[in-house]
Amino acid sequence: MELVQILSITITISILIFVIELIRRNALKEKYALLWLLSSLVLLLFSIWRSLLDFVAVFFGFYYSPSFLFLLAFGFLLLITLHFSVVISTMSEKNKKLAQDLGIMREELDRIKKAGSTKEQKS
Repeated sequence: MELVQILSITITISILIFVIELIRRNALKEKYALLWLLSSLVLLLFSIWRSLLDFVAVFFGFYYSPSFLFLLAFGFLLLITLHFSVVISTMSEKNKKLAQDLGIMREELDRIKKAGSTKEQKS
């Protein structure tokens, strides 16, 4: 086993352990961690079984395996960006709805307070 392969296995296992630890500490939710876990496992598989990386790269028309890894990394980053864009859009809509509901509730509370103070003044 080459030094580069040992290093890549070590780094990939470290990333996998780090993601699992973030999930365990509730710093990273499971639904966001799935892409990280999947990519770590794919990288670990390719790190351990280098001939698989070469085979898959040639199968997809890449004759230089590292360029295939760069394509995978770019695709992963695109998926993460798309996923977080969807999450941010959803949260933005929920935040807007929450602000509107809060404004309506404050208006109703002010109306109730005014009605209560008017009754107290008449008594």
